[in-house]
Amino acid sequence: MTRTIPDRVVVVGGGTAGWMTASYLKAAFGHRVSVTVVESSRIGTIGVGEATFSDIRHFFEFLDLKEEDWMPACNATYKLAVRFQDWRRPGHHFYHPFEKLPSVGGFPLTDWWLRNGPTERFDADCFVLASLCDAERSPRRLDGSLLDRGAIDGGSTPMGLTMSEHQGATQFPYAYHFEAALLAKYLCQYAVDRGVRHVVDDVEDVLLDQRGWITSVRGKESGEIHGDLFVDCTGFKGLLLNKALEVPFVSYQESLPNDSAVALQVPLDMRERGIPPYTQATAQEAGWIWTIPLFGRIGTGYVYASDYCAPDEAERVLREFAGPAAADAEANHIRMRIGRSAESWVRNCVAIGLSSGFVEPLESTGIFFIHHAIEQLVKHFPDAGWSEHNRGMYNSAVGNVMDGVREFLTLHYLAAERSDTQYWRDAAHRPMPDGMAERLERWKVQLPDTENIFPYYHGLPPYSYMCILLGMGGIATSYPPAVGLSDDTAAQKEFAAIRGRAGHLIESLPNQYDYFAQMRKGSLR
Repeated sequence: MTRTIPDRVVVVGGGTAGWMTASYLKAAFGHRVSVTVVESSRIGTIGVGEATFSDIRHFFEFLDLKEEDWMPACNATYKLAVRFQDWRRPGHHFYHPFEKLPSVGGFPLTDWWLRNGPTERFDADCFVLASLCDAERSPRRLDGSLLDRGAIDGGSTPMGLTMSEHQGATQFPYAYHFEAALLAKYLCQYAVDRGVRHVVDDVEDVLLDQRGWITSVRGKESGEIHGDLFVDCTGFKGLLLNKALEVPFVSYQESLPNDSAVALQVPLDMRERGIPPYTQATAQEAGWIWTIPLFGRIGTGYVYASDYCAPDEAERVLREFAGPAAADAEANHIRMRIGRSAESWVRNCVAIGLSSGFVEPLESTGIFFIHHAIEQLVKHFPDAGWSEHNRGMYNSAVGNVMDGVREFLTLHYLAAERSDTQYWRDAAHRPMPDGMAERLERWKVQLPDTENIFPYYHGLPPYSYMCILLGMGGIATSYPPAVGLSDDTAAQKEFAAIRGRAGHLIESLPNQYDYFAQMRKGSLR
């Protein structure tokens, strides 16, 4: 059957994934491609994806949106790092920051820290941002300028790069926290203003031709909606890809057993409480609790394994953790499908978001997966011949990203020193993804580098692995013999310089509440 150039795109499902996709496609192709979003009024956005990677700035740059355009509308705040609380033992914490790791004498500063670090805090000794997180500082001054370039490489000038092109070139110092439902609403208006058709309806059927390609979806009220390319943003149910096209799902739960979450939105006086510039992940008996500070509330949730904890017990633990302010907050219980579709692009259907795959929210990868998939779709957009090579390259890129994140998150549990419950005792012995065991043995004698981490792009550079290994404390690591034989004078000067820069920035940077209150007034100088 002869097919024309696929210039009619139908996105089934709204939410964050659907509206990020529609907005990006419209920004990429303008009027040359028509985009229709079919969105049910009964299905809300799952509020797990409220924290991001720092690479998300490329998404907003591509849409030509400035922070002051969208952040106030989404109650957004800055995120400098992930803070891991109690993963080693109660009261212990460390940060995984958005900051390039310095090198001295050809070796990463963490090698010198293992030999003779100034304190027991590898993060505060090797990174400026750890101290800024402890002091709860904004990465921007009240005049809107970014913290000094001497501390952070990357700057604030748009570079026009995709995420995979960007990795290793620079490291921007922060990501964002935002309300996912508000971002979806904002992007909906952005997209509709630029010509995206918005159909509010429930999809009752997916119609296929004799070859098994999708010809249309049938809405309860609107009837058949035809298209060339269909994007499945229907969440965990995978209405198009998994149900209509029967694409199998590959589970990751053998190594990542957390399959459930319960979430609360907790209103608080954030001026009084303060807005910490980090996502916090606090270890619990059967998983961990996220805490995401927004402008006006806290988002919090308990991610747990149902084999170790029942939903009512998880909700009780979460409410106790959140305190009295959460008494009237409605609990949202979520059953998570951990893993990915065997292929995310089959025939003329591309799954983006939870319908494509999900690897629990420990390192804020949900929005990252959406953004990466959209970039890859544009890069490999089909031609009139629907090239199998395009589909194959897309599926490889998307599959590799998820498989790599799976391995990185598995490391968190294997490396955690905590062993006070059966959940944590079992965590140290769960099966590893293929190839990880050999890499882990190498990391014990040499900290991770570009040569010995997961070999395909997955958004996590080597220093991220170093932070988890050094912070979790459950796997012994060592420095190279050459570091032990070398003069460490230059390394000690670098440690001192990091402390000095951190101290100066703590004194000169505002807190987040003051910064965003000024942004909302439109008075950033």
